[in-house]
Amino acid sequence: MSATATATQRYICESCGLVYDPAEGDPDGGIPPGTAFADIPDTWLCPVCGARKRDFVPYD
Repeated sequence: MSATATATQRYICESCGLVYDPAEGDPDGGIPPGTAFADIPDTWLCPVCGARKRDFVPYD
């Protein structure tokens, strides 16, 4: 996967269906827009249901 694809890859929470979009980030969770999913700290939680980062999978 190219760096561009990695930086724009969206991920979906398997628990609630929230899609993390790097273009939007999670400003309320301290993740600024433009942050690739891989660059989010492992301590980050889903802002909707509280699932862990590892509960997210790539979303096409």
